[in-house]
Amino acid sequence: MPLRLHSVGFLLIVFSQLTWAQVEKAPARHEGDGPFGRLIIRGVTLINSTGAPPVGPVDIVVEKDRIVQIKLVGYPGVPIDAKSRPQAALGDKELNCEGMYLMPGFVDMHGHIGGKDQGAHAEYVFKLWLGHGITTIRDPSCGNGLDWVLEHRAKSERNEITAPRIKAYTVFGQGAKDPISTPEQARAWVRDNARKGADGIKFFGAEPAIFRAALDENRKLGLRSACHHAQLEVARMNALATAKAGLTSMEHWYGLPEALFEDKTIQNYPADYNYNNEQNRFEEAGNLWQQAAKPGTERWNKVIDELIALDFTLDPTFNIYEANRDLMMARRAEWHDDYTLPSLWRFYGPSRISHGSYWHNWGTEQEVAWKRNYQLWMQFINEYKNRGGRVTTGSDSGFIYQLYGFAYIRELELLREAGFHPLEVIRTATLKGAEALGMADQIGSVEVGKLADFVIIDQNPLANLKVLYGTGAIHLNAKNEVERIGGVTYTVKDGVVYDAKKLLADVRKIVADAKQKENFEITQPGIAPKPGKVSGGNK
Repeated sequence: MPLRLHSVGFLLIVFSQLTWAQVEKAPARHEGDGPFGRLIIRGVTLINSTGAPPVGPVDIVVEKDRIVQIKLVGYPGVPIDAKSRPQAALGDKELNCEGMYLMPGFVDMHGHIGGKDQGAHAEYVFKLWLGHGITTIRDPSCGNGLDWVLEHRAKSERNEITAPRIKAYTVFGQGAKDPISTPEQARAWVRDNARKGADGIKFFGAEPAIFRAALDENRKLGLRSACHHAQLEVARMNALATAKAGLTSMEHWYGLPEALFEDKTIQNYPADYNYNNEQNRFEEAGNLWQQAAKPGTERWNKVIDELIALDFTLDPTFNIYEANRDLMMARRAEWHDDYTLPSLWRFYGPSRISHGSYWHNWGTEQEVAWKRNYQLWMQFINEYKNRGGRVTTGSDSGFIYQLYGFAYIRELELLREAGFHPLEVIRTATLKGAEALGMADQIGSVEVGKLADFVIIDQNPLANLKVLYGTGAIHLNAKNEVERIGGVTYTVKDGVVYDAKKLLADVRKIVADAKQKENFEITQPGIAPKPGKVSGGNK
């Protein structure tokens, strides 16, 4: 969500005139070991994304960036016979992970790489992602400019920077010299976008003939697409209409309730509504699912069945709107203290200008409406998954009190709340994202021949997804002592082994240095700082 206004007619003008305010470039990689000629990961319990239950102990052999062997080497609770294991040769790297759990690397389908307004630079964002096991991200708008994103995509592919793999989805119309006003101009822009090297297109909507032409041309070129069905355009083409026109995936939930309308064609806007007033926009959005067809009705089932038949991908990003149903919880999340930059905290605070800072008068009534919204939204997503539809995991961090990496793990918890089994959650976070990106032959599961992307942790995430947070999970041990357990131990991307806790320690230092430089402390909106400190809760 890099811009406040999402009207495509407006966006085409904005993007034609905009000089992108880029964040600084990521530094050269100084973290991570490898890739190695031969790496052997010893003794893990494998939680794969294929639907298989956990199995172990397993040894996994990687040569450079590829998995070459996966070998079951024993039985739980029984000492491993060394003779049954892949043997190490001189120069091989062995990683002892006995008792740990290994999953495929996570895929974040909605990952904005920081932003100038938020003051979130690339190193900060990348380390938060990798520190939480995220090895691939889709950048849905290339908000730092396509050239910047493509440069970092290439450096990440070569492992020259500490960063996840990047897929670049340019906003439709970005970089156009003139507003796109005809189908022919739309097709020309799509061809040029592909020529520049983009992996796909992010839409917010468009005049239908232009939208259909762009989608058709993009599909002919073999590229994929995503859409945030903005309210300024959704009445002309909702999620079902765009899917039929060739859209391959949608973000958030905008466009789904509109496809489910039975007694109206336009959202029930109050007479004093103004889209550019974000309190209006998000307050009324909280009533939208209540206006749609009810679960189990003919219309509800028809929309699900048609979208599945079109092989359409839903990327719900539950987490990014969670503050709408519990603002205090989002503001008070414990990781803000050590991991949220001063500039980012200021950006989150109530404002009539900053996107996602619409806390003008947010209270109980709005939160209750959004809780009801979530119940229906989650039911739709869970049924879609149960009937064979593809659901992926995205975070959209950097807005609305949601922090990179941490928000992704929260998304996993919310998928669990929606009804996904923990194994289905892991599959959604890995293989389903890989499928949506057209990369299932390369990433998304732990199989011979695929790239060596792993998340390794010393706790069982299936029992408690909270152990994946960089802050760990609270645990009371047998001595009646409170301790923190979990946090990703190793993130492996392309065969490069990163110490995830070290990456997060780097982030804490970045934040501590920024706070010291500004004499800053986090304060809640409307509360004055301590004497001598700079307030962080107000613009």
